[in-house]
Amino acid sequence: MGEWTDEYDVVVAGSGAGALAGALAAAAGGRRTAVLEKTGLLGGTTAYSGASIWLPGTRVQERAGVGDDTTESARAYLTALLGDGPAALREAFLEAAPQVVEFLEGDPDIEFEWQAFPEYYDAPGRTAMGRSIVPLPVPAERLGELAALVRPPVDRDRAGLSHDPSEPLVQGRALIGRLLLAFANTGRGDVRTRTALTSLIVEDGRVVGVAAESADGPVRLRARHGVLLAAGGFESSAGLRAERAVAGSAEWTMGPDGANTGDAITAAVAAGAATGNLNEAWFCPGILNPDGRAAFTLGFHGGLIVDGTGLRFANESLPYDRMGREMAAARGPLHLIFDAKTEAAPAIVIPAVAPEEHLAAGTWVKADTLDELAAKIGVPGTALASTVERFNGFAAKGVDEDFHRGEDLYDRFFTGGGPGLVAVDEGPFYAARMVVSDLGTKGGLRIDPDARVLDAADRPIPGLYAAGNTTASFTGPVYPGPGVPIATGMAFAYRAVRHMASEEK
Repeated sequence: MGEWTDEYDVVVAGSGAGALAGALAAAAGGRRTAVLEKTGLLGGTTAYSGASIWLPGTRVQERAGVGDDTTESARAYLTALLGDGPAALREAFLEAAPQVVEFLEGDPDIEFEWQAFPEYYDAPGRTAMGRSIVPLPVPAERLGELAALVRPPVDRDRAGLSHDPSEPLVQGRALIGRLLLAFANTGRGDVRTRTALTSLIVEDGRVVGVAAESADGPVRLRARHGVLLAAGGFESSAGLRAERAVAGSAEWTMGPDGANTGDAITAAVAAGAATGNLNEAWFCPGILNPDGRAAFTLGFHGGLIVDGTGLRFANESLPYDRMGREMAAARGPLHLIFDAKTEAAPAIVIPAVAPEEHLAAGTWVKADTLDELAAKIGVPGTALASTVERFNGFAAKGVDEDFHRGEDLYDRFFTGGGPGLVAVDEGPFYAARMVVSDLGTKGGLRIDPDARVLDAADRPIPGLYAAGNTTASFTGPVYPGPGVPIATGMAFAYRAVRHMASEEK
């Protein structure tokens, strides 16, 4: 079978929030643990995120006085959205949520606070201003040399830049930095960057280690207690996306370059793992940038989106996954129409590009009249003019009679409490190309409530666990609220390590 390059108790593939939470739980429990990261930087898409973490019923919400957040209300909310089909995984997640927060906050390097951010559906159990928690910012000097390992914000990362040394690490970078610092301080962990998982090593039906390709050549790492796969999805693989009919494009995903190509899922399938939800992703609208990549777009406070016929087709202020799905079903190409009042784009755009760069590249077009704008983007001029006229009428009344934009508390969260219906009536007029982007795929390995990977007969594969976007999310085609992807990854990684510990006894 070959010699082992090194031996660990636990090997974790991936370095996002789920992977590092699992690695910390293993190392804090006295287990020698390795974290494998395919690229040279840690954090994956988590590092780009706002780091909302949807873990209900924890002491963080209790400290903040979020009285309508309880495990029971979260259960009611998830059940209303998902039905009883995923009950076992739902209950495992709800049980783990307060436990993983208590465990993490037991470490002096990890601190959370509640942050207002509405949940995405008006359903029983919804909290008034959300139940998501976030990490506190962390000064780079507190991390020392570890700071250089944390993936920088998406705008700087895509430009080949590192962190701004004068700024603290915030949002997703703070979450990754704090987890990494806590992991390093256990003294029981190794981080191996530029180490890509190639296969799982199986002996007598049990996963006992991994084979990987490192910068120095092939390695074989033994995992005495288990392998945890938390290496993201396959959003950056054009081939796998096409094979599994995932809307959007590998060019338009928000995943980091060179990461999330489905290696962990492929390795597990080769070892007999079953899969599910393979056509699903955490979708979002994207403004097409001049480099051909997409910019995550949310929080519309003006403008309207039209399809290839010049008509509106949805409430532009829908939560981003819901709007992304509407866009995927619409007839393209799609454009955001706005005017001189909001020429910097009437939404939050990450990463943002200056209007003049867009105009020079043709990803935005500009015209003095709507007829001229319609001709430039290839939609019927009469239809576009009629659509804008109707929208402007809604803006004057403050009521969107077609799609109810501005009626839900999520819509109003980004508009200062108003409906966000702003007339498009002041030339020049603009059209920005919109595409279906995503925050990662959410289809992959099927797991049980202890995050054990299942085979086609629903039997756990001994020694193999998975969490996060490497798994088939129990939320299916639904994105319940801000931070569900990060939270479920962390909760099931924590459960995986807890199960490994029970197997040792």
